[in-house]
Amino acid sequence: MTGWAIMYIVAGVLALIGGALLLALTRPQSAGKVYAYRMIGIMALAGAASLAASAAALKAWSIAP
Repeated sequence: MTGWAIMYIVAGVLALIGGALLLALTRPQSAGKVYAYRMIGIMALAGAASLAASAAALKAWSIAP
């Protein structure tokens, strides 16, 4: 398995975790949980987007024309 494929897998896992945390906010939560779920969820989604963009660049640069 190549490096960019592993990066895509990790980005997918981060996106799932971030999405699940943000979806958990649809249920009533304490103020502390709302703060933590928002922060961790948004950061996980941002990490997933950044990692996916890096994986796409790595894949594009590693394929010979």
